[in-house]
Amino acid sequence: MTHRIAQPFAALVLTAGEAFAAVSPIAPLATFQTERGAQGNCPNDIVVWVDPPSRTYYYRGQDRYGSTKGGAFVCRDDANRAGLRKAPGSR
Repeated sequence: MTHRIAQPFAALVLTAGEAFAAVSPIAPLATFQTERGAQGNCPNDIVVWVDPPSRTYYYRGQDRYGSTKGGAFVCRDDANRAGLRKAPGSR
């Protein structure tokens, strides 16, 4: 099963010489309930576990990999493009 997490980003809008920040959605992040499902979506990438509230992802072997409430498996490159960061101490 695939889920999507929308990640907002700020865009600079120029109007009459003034700059305003506008929030616009970017492409949603494809998330998966299983590691296998995520790997099928990105066969040439590493699967990571994302924890949306902290906007952090974890690698297999880390304590929180696959265990945080509300988290999901995603492709690492997709997580990076969505502005998520790797957990402290990650490789």
